[in-house]
Amino acid sequence: VQLQASGGGLVQTGDSLRLSCAAGRTSSNNGLGWFRRAPGKGREFVASISWRGDRTSYADSVKGRFTISRDYAKNTLYLQMNNLKPEDTAVYYCAVARSSTTSSLPDAYRYWGQGTQVTVSS
Repeated sequence: VQLQASGGGLVQTGDSLRLSCAAGRTSSNNGLGWFRRAPGKGREFVASISWRGDRTSYADSVKGRFTISRDYAKNTLYLQMNNLKPEDTAVYYCAVARSSTTSSLPDAYRYWGQGTQVTVSS
């Protein structure tokens, strides 16, 4: 299973970006999530969405600024990031959960994509 994340880049504080992740057919009945890893830090949960799309979960640090969504027809996961801050700088990873629900735990995810770099300058 290959997950292809895209949409990262270099932006300024307050700007927006939308990350995409082509998750493939194996994601159709599974929860999906976004994680990130900042330089010198461990992997951090960002957001997750259930397979029905009726439940979402966010890290406190991104609530109100980030929105996770999925397009079933395209088997694609999105992360709309608004009002970006320098502390959002990280490599962002998409992942397919082992089950249909949302989770903030990395162990709950079975497949991981390659990361896309997001850099927010002050």
